[in-house]
Amino acid sequence: MQRYVQLAAMLFAVTLLSASSGSEPVHSVDLSLGRLKVSTNGRHLVHADGTPFFYLGDTAWELFHRLNREEADLYLADRAAKGFTVIQAVVLAELDGLHTPNAYGELPLENDDPRKPNEAYFRHVDYIVDKAESLGMFIGMLPTWGDKWNKKWGVGPEIFTSNNAAAYGEFLGRRYRDKSIIWILGGDRNPENDGHLAIIRAMAGGLKKGDGGNHLMTFHPQGGSGSSQWFHNDDWLSFNMFQSGHSAANAPNYRTTLKNYGLKRVKPVLDGEPRYEDHPIDWKPQNGWFDEWDVRQAAWWSMLSGACGHTYGNHNIWQMWQSGRQPISSARTPWKTAVGHPGSAQVGYMRKLLESKAWQKLAPDEDLLAGKPGEGAEHIRAARAGDGSFAMIYTPTGKTLSVRLERIGRKVSASWFDPRTGKQQPAQADGQSFDPPGEPGRGNDWVLVLQR
Repeated sequence: MQRYVQLAAMLFAVTLLSASSGSEPVHSVDLSLGRLKVSTNGRHLVHADGTPFFYLGDTAWELFHRLNREEADLYLADRAAKGFTVIQAVVLAELDGLHTPNAYGELPLENDDPRKPNEAYFRHVDYIVDKAESLGMFIGMLPTWGDKWNKKWGVGPEIFTSNNAAAYGEFLGRRYRDKSIIWILGGDRNPENDGHLAIIRAMAGGLKKGDGGNHLMTFHPQGGSGSSQWFHNDDWLSFNMFQSGHSAANAPNYRTTLKNYGLKRVKPVLDGEPRYEDHPIDWKPQNGWFDEWDVRQAAWWSMLSGACGHTYGNHNIWQMWQSGRQPISSARTPWKTAVGHPGSAQVGYMRKLLESKAWQKLAPDEDLLAGKPGEGAEHIRAARAGDGSFAMIYTPTGKTLSVRLERIGRKVSASWFDPRTGKQQPAQADGQSFDPPGEPGRGNDWVLVLQR
C-alpha cells in the first residue's frame, strides 16, 4: 500500500509541475497509428498510415541501469506530460553498466558475454519499455554504450566482436520486435577502424534479423560528429543523427543540420545530443552553465534548418544523479529536481507550435530575410512551407527582423510566439520590419509566425 501512496504523490507532483509551466501540456503520440518509417520525400518520420511523427527526444542514458520502477514511473510520466515522444536509453550503460548492478541487483550479461543475456535484468528493461509505450512514447534504445566496442575512454571493457554483436542484436530485435522502439547504435563513440565498422554493421544486421525490419535505426556518435560520416549510404541507417555536444556556447548546430539536409541521398536528420541544460560549458564550471535559453537556441536553430525533430538533454538526468552518487562532470542538481528545469517544458512548446501547422512542409529559407542572418548568438533562422502558406523565423536575441513578405503573399497575418511560455500574441509590421517584444539581449528569443 505504501508503494502506491508514494507513486500517487509522485504523479501528483508531476501534474503540478506541468500545470505550472505556463501553457497547456502537449500530448504524447498515438501509437495506434502504427510503426514508424521514413516519409516518401525522405525528409521526415511518419507512422505507417502517413501521419507525421515529431521526434522529441530526451537523453536518459542511465534509465535502465540506475532507476527502480517507481522512479522510472515518475520520470516517464513527467516526460509524457511535457510532450516528449522518444526516450533515449542504453541497455549496456556507460557508468560501469557491465559490472555495477541495476536497482534490483542484476547485471545485464553473464560473464560479459553478449550471447548470454541475464533474463532478470531484461525483465526490468521490459517494464520500462512497456511503461513508456503505455504513455505514448518510443524508447530510442541503444543496445550498448560505445565503450563496449571502442573504449577510447570510460570504463569498458570492450566485449564486442562482429560475431557476438550480430547475436546480441538478433536477441534484442526478437525480444522487442513488436514494441515501440527506435534503434540507436553507437553510443558516444566513433568507429576508428574496419573492425569497429564491422561491429556496428553486424549489430544492425542482427537487429534487423531479429525484428524483421520493424523499427527505424540510426547511429549516435561522439561530439562534433554525425552518422552520415560513415553510414549515410548504408541501407540500415534510416535517418542521420549528429551530436553538436557541450564544448561551446552558441555552437552552430544549424550548419550540421543544413549539411545533412543537402546530402544527395536524402535522409531525415536531427541533433541527437545538443548542449545539455545545467551542464558546465566545455565541462568547466568556471565557464558558466548552459541554461534553458541555450536549449531553446539549439532546438529552434536545428528545427528551422530542416531537422525531423530534436533531442533535449539535462546533465543531471542523463546520469540520474542524486546525493550519494559520484557526480560526472560537476553534476549539481538531483535528477528529481532537474526534471522541473524549464528547458524540458519549452521544447514541448516548440513541438506544439510546429504541430499546429503542417510543419513537415517547412524547408530552410534564408531568402525570407531582407538582411543577413548574422553570426554567433544572434544568428537568425528562417523556414518557409514549400507551398508558401506559412513561415517561421527565430531570433535568439530579439533583434528586429526585416522580412521579404512577398515570399508568403500580399496579405499576411503575423504573430509572435514566446518560446519561454508557449504563448502567442499579434505581431505588427512597420513596412516589412517586425520588432519583437522586450529589449534585445540574451534570453529574449522569439519566433515570428507568418501565415498567408
